[in-house]
Amino acid sequence: MNRIKKALPFLAFLLLTAGTVYSQSAEEIINKMEEVMRGESSYAEMTMTIERPRYKREMSMKAWALGEDFSLILITEPARDRGTTFLKRENEIWNYVPNIDRTIKMPPSMMSQSWMGSDFTNDDLVRESSTLEDYEHSILRKETLDGRETWVLELIPKPESAIVWGKVLIWVDREHYIMLKEENYSQRGELANTLNFTEIEEMDGRVFPTRMILTPADKPDQRTVMKYNTLKFDIDIDPDFFTQQNMRRVR
Repeated sequence: MNRIKKALPFLAFLLLTAGTVYSQSAEEIINKMEEVMRGESSYAEMTMTIERPRYKREMSMKAWALGEDFSLILITEPARDRGTTFLKRENEIWNYVPNIDRTIKMPPSMMSQSWMGSDFTNDDLVRESSTLEDYEHSILRKETLDGRETWVLELIPKPESAIVWGKVLIWVDREHYIMLKEENYSQRGELANTLNFTEIEEMDGRVFPTRMILTPADKPDQRTVMKYNTLKFDIDIDPDFFTQQNMRRVR
């Protein structure tokens, strides 16, 4: 009887703890996911492979980010695209093209267009929209995906947000708060593309999916693969790094 009495407080603690974990809102889950996958700041070296039925093209790049408001992407290979940069600074997005030595401000109408000929859009890479602020969120269900326990969340764009999707579904790992899958649907409710996050490894002390595969629903024989080769979080960087002048100088 004494053992049972001693066990009761411990069982109560477990139940209370479990209740805390499972009572998280969709917004809290997404906020935690953003913290894990984005960090306060970051630096990455990536390789993007564009796969088509008749050809395959590879591109290398470096990327710096500070919160949600600042990001800079530099193309390092191939030679013909080397030095091309994309800058997001708060609500403005710029593209520097070294071949013509010109910096172009990108209008909202260009955000849904293909990025560098890939299956990603300009918005996918520089993230003009905010996963947390531009959507209404809800938890649909819990589901096992590739052996990992996940939350399946539904994101519906707010009426005032400039987002082309009718809805977005994301699968978030319940242990590490990393995204494992994303499905984007058109305004008519049709699946537009699927983004799978694989090859989960530890990078700079965090568990992180190092490979992303984007596949258009209407073109299953083509895809774009993004591979993280280097990833560092919480680097020492400030907003002064993200300028139009630095777009020309960064290497």
